[in-house]
Amino acid sequence: LEAYATEDRLEGELAVYAGYFDEEDLVKLKQALLTPVEVDTVAIANFLYSPQGKVILEKVSKIIQTQAHQPGFYALRSALILASAEEEGLTLLNFLRQIPVRGLRINSLRGLEIIGDLRKIIKQTQKAIALVEQQQLVEQNQTPVSNFSLPDLREAGKQKFRRQVLTLRDKRRNRSFPVELYLPENNNREKLANLIVISHGLGSDRRSFAYLAQHLASHGFAVAVPEHPGSNAAQVEALFTGKSKQIPPRELIDRPLDIKYLLDELERNYKEQINVKEVGIIGQSFGAYTVLAVAGAELNYSNLQAGCQNLADTYNISLLLQCAILNEPPYPGKLRDERIVAAIAINPLASTIFGKEGLNKIKIPVMLVAGSADAVTPALAEQIIPFTWLNTADKYLALLGGGTHFSVIAESTG
Repeated sequence: LEAYATEDRLEGELAVYAGYFDEEDLVKLKQALLTPVEVDTVAIANFLYSPQGKVILEKVSKIIQTQAHQPGFYALRSALILASAEEEGLTLLNFLRQIPVRGLRINSLRGLEIIGDLRKIIKQTQKAIALVEQQQLVEQNQTPVSNFSLPDLREAGKQKFRRQVLTLRDKRRNRSFPVELYLPENNNREKLANLIVISHGLGSDRRSFAYLAQHLASHGFAVAVPEHPGSNAAQVEALFTGKSKQIPPRELIDRPLDIKYLLDELERNYKEQINVKEVGIIGQSFGAYTVLAVAGAELNYSNLQAGCQNLADTYNISLLLQCAILNEPPYPGKLRDERIVAAIAINPLASTIFGKEGLNKIKIPVMLVAGSADAVTPALAEQIIPFTWLNTADKYLALLGGGTHFSVIAESTG
């Protein structure tokens, strides 16, 4: 492989196998061997030593094994770290060169099993998406024609607004977090602005949905965007630089409590400007979990105990985050906030942490948004099936065709 990648020489067994490929395939092989992945050595080392990194390595090591048919866990981790430190960066060729054993075996049977499992999941997902699209056409034909005289909410509104940054300090939890608050510039104090809260996902921050907050504010809404300190961009950076070992499991409790505390503070300080009695909330990914929790979904510890037994065998990586809550003592209180009256959850993780019993506790209007190409919170497992568990009278499922887990996130501007 090295001779071919660096000198265009086909030698040994590779020369035999090359006869089965055309010239274009061989060019792609060389590109795959030499194309670097931009990753910091310290960052990848810390990730591979984290609980999440170990689970992923365990899965891969069941396919890539040593000559003695043992899992290549340590060999893979060592090779990835050493290869990332080379001058040209982490490439497939460097990775193979750094493997600290004379040879590796590919467990083809296990590999084929995984491929078969993934094909089955993909086929099931495609079938479910087709049914969703079919149902959408049926409902579309049964829905009365829209009133086109109403404003087009896809366009920016004309309401002027101002943005301010608050810092909230919850002394009871010893937790401080910033909030961006968008307020309509309205001299009519008799009418309170309706409030929408936006909760960002893991590794994002309060600027990730600034575009959405500004759009909503232009239509006259007050918008509050908290930044959750235990799961924001800074926390993920700390994870990759070794300053933190993991996303704190307590964050699954603290995030909904952030929303409660935010509403308490807004009610105390802005009650003459904002209606905090009836609040809408939008969230994405971890933020969508937060949305469902404050909307009334209840943590389902028995479901978690059953669903988190074999994480090394799962293809749903969102379970790594859902199951982390088992490392915390069961939360005795309620995460629901009665002031939340409508909710939109985009790419939520919900299947195991809430389950059917937890989700059917939601009684307010709720929309789940799924991306058909979401590999982080898979549409079938985390949105389409959980949608069927909702008992609320007003429930909606939106499907983003071709949408990934990151389709609705704007790049943070700091």
